[in-house]
Amino acid sequence: MAIRITLDDVLKERGMTSKELCTRVGITEANLSILRSGKAKGVRFGTINKICWYLQCDVGDLLRFDGKLENDEEK
Repeated sequence: MAIRITLDDVLKERGMTSKELCTRVGITEANLSILRSGKAKGVRFGTINKICWYLQCDVGDLLRFDGKLENDEEK
């Protein structure tokens, strides 16, 4: 995936567990795990908004573009 998820780094910097974030944001641990692993195909803006609010970070702190174009049809 051309978009890298850096949520684990932000959680570590903030001293918050993923379980605590799930409780605050109102999502399941399974869904947060899918997001953290980079296997999510999409995420709601409302979820990103809540994650950024509770972690006091910007969207760019959570998502990184690796500079490559990934096209699922070329696989």
